[in-house]
Amino acid sequence: MIGELPPAFRLHHARMNPSPTARCPLPQPGADPRRRRLLAGLGAGALLGSLPAWAQREGVQVGPMSRMSALSPPSEVVEQQSAQEYYQLLQQARARNLLALPQNPQLPRLVYISQRLRVFAPMWNERAANWQWEVNLIGSKSINAFCMPGGKIAFFWGILTELRLEDDEVAMVMGHEMTHALREHAREQMGKQMATEGLIGLGAAILGLGAAGRQMAGMGGQLLSLKYGRDDETEADLIGLELAARAGYNPESALTLWRKMEAVGNSSPPAFLSDHPSNPDRMSKIEQNIPNVMGLYQRAQRPDRHFGPPGPPASGR
Repeated sequence: MIGELPPAFRLHHARMNPSPTARCPLPQPGADPRRRRLLAGLGAGALLGSLPAWAQREGVQVGPMSRMSALSPPSEVVEQQSAQEYYQLLQQARARNLLALPQNPQLPRLVYISQRLRVFAPMWNERAANWQWEVNLIGSKSINAFCMPGGKIAFFWGILTELRLEDDEVAMVMGHEMTHALREHAREQMGKQMATEGLIGLGAAILGLGAAGRQMAGMGGQLLSLKYGRDDETEADLIGLELAARAGYNPESALTLWRKMEAVGNSSPPAFLSDHPSNPDRMSKIEQNIPNVMGLYQRAQRPDRHFGPPGPPASGR
């Protein structure tokens, strides 16, 4: 995953201490059978108030998380594995001087934008309020970025330089990648793999492995190489759009981002497109959902810091 560019990159990872997030417990449904019968008799129209939170909120509508994640290891286990893989990647980059120096202006840029977006992360996953968020910039030509479970983020130099990303476009990439972690798409894909590969079955039982043990046996080293499905990518597009809008970044920049991505893909498909495959109606779905988040953007506090694409290599280190 790591390329040759540019020299003079050294290890630096920015830990961002999450601020505590107030939590309001949802009211529990009453146990009174008379109340249940009353609600049942009111009809579908009267039950709108009992719809899940994701169906009542302002913004994009994506539905509940996939149940396939129930077949994978628990969230905390996947997040621990994620951190291990993330730090291994950093060590590899450190050995080749490919991690950005603290004074690289693109690193505080990425940290700042991620800080603005992560304020709204617990709306989509309560665990995110306690994640130890980290952001790194890796000196690779690869046009790519990722956010692993637990909030471990990395951008590659190539996606900033080749696409000349403006701040709003960086926010769209950041929101998209954060969504994969927030919606636990890695656990979902692992659950699907375990179901289709028969890792949960008689063979493991004969070997004497418990559920957690056999899941962990099939998990090592695969988080960075997981491929997401079309539904996951659509979800990441839409939730990322909302995260960025709430953080004060223009939702319409999602369209300019994907136009840039597809233009580069016409000559040499970037890694981002192989990990996040495009499809004919992708731009259409994004465009259809921009009005759903435009009000959030218009009311949002605008960023008080503004950056820009990297300069020439000598000044971008």
